[in-house]
Amino acid sequence: MNPSDSPTGLSQLRGLHLPADAGSGAQGEVVMAIALGFVAALLVGLVRLMRARAKASVRASALRGLAETRGLAPDKRLIAQARLLRRLTRTLAGDDAASTQGRDWAAILDRLFVTVFFSKGAGAIVTEGLYRRSAPVDPEAIDSELGRLFARIRA
Repeated sequence: MNPSDSPTGLSQLRGLHLPADAGSGAQGEVVMAIALGFVAALLVGLVRLMRARAKASVRASALRGLAETRGLAPDKRLIAQARLLRRLTRTLAGDDAASTQGRDWAAILDRLFVTVFFSKGAGAIVTEGLYRRSAPVDPEAIDSELGRLFARIRA
């Protein structure tokens, strides 16, 4: 090709072009990765929020049920608290745990609430002594301890 045959005007030059998938391919993959990361973060946040609400609702329900027992006579109050403990155990640990009796029931409650209140403390009246004739129990002490234990529910 002779220099005299080459085009002399700029209008006759061809424009610069990138390959067809040079810019869009990498950009699409990056955008997709960002979008998937954002969706994953939203899902994790949603699951954590739902778990927190479930925990708070079990705790609030247990404390509300305990508050409802405070107006009852001492004997009926203990029975209502025992029923509340059964329902709460059924929710937190399942039907098998809630259907146990006696010392096994006290051990499950102690393990569930991380205490010895039900096996060695005043809470034994709720697990074993509801129908026995025994020394009078201070219902306020049991109420306050149950309230403290219910407030620590994290399940």
